Amino acid sequence: MRRQALSPHTCAGLQATYINLSHLQHGYPAPAIWSSRPISLVMSQSLRPYLQCVRSSVTAALCLSNFASQTSERHNVPEIEAQTSPEVLLTPLVIARNENEKVLIEPSVNSVRISIKIKQADEIETILVHKFTRFLTQRAEAFFILRRKPIKGYDISFLITNFHTEEMLKHKLVDFIIQFMEEVDKEISEMKLFLNARARFVAESFLTPFD
Repeated sequence: MRRQALSPHTCAGLQATYINLSHLQHGYPAPAIWSSRPISLVMSQSLRPYLQCVRSSVTAALCLSNFASQTSERHNVPEIEAQTSPEVLLTPLVIARNENEKVLIEPSVNSVRISIKIKQADEIETILVHKFTRFLTQRAEAFFILRRKPIKGYDISFLITNFHTEEMLKHKLVDFIIQFMEEVDKEISEMKLFLNARARFVAESFLTPFD
């Protein structure tokens, strides 16, 4: 499989969209593109360029428009979910910080699906992520764009349609996705620290009578 260097100003992957990655040139190595579907961007270990690339990609993918269903009269369905008209589905894009932390963006003419794989370095983080995402998905209706069931291989998924972009500010939707990615990492880290501290306290209390 041939590896090809990424241009500093373009990022292939979303058909008929332009993604500005010039901010990655300030001291960070350029990502690389592997010629496969979906296109995968291998990012550096730093969080900032990873989030900036996700922001640019999601912003480009949110160029949505109203599109009537070609199979059901007087119906408008998210084409990325229906999968009935291949010609209106664009190229999916995977942005990976590492093998355990990545984002899948699946754009179409009237909807885009964003799936996030949260970092899980050990078994404790795996359990915490599962409980955390399950808590959120059970309350999906309160988040409007949150999908009740994530895409296979990812921890949580969002579905944004043209109705969302018409009723809400597009840049605020992007900010919400980025802020969620920032906050979930902090929340998992804090819960892990609290759990480890609690485990040490319980272990010390249990061993005290044997001193």
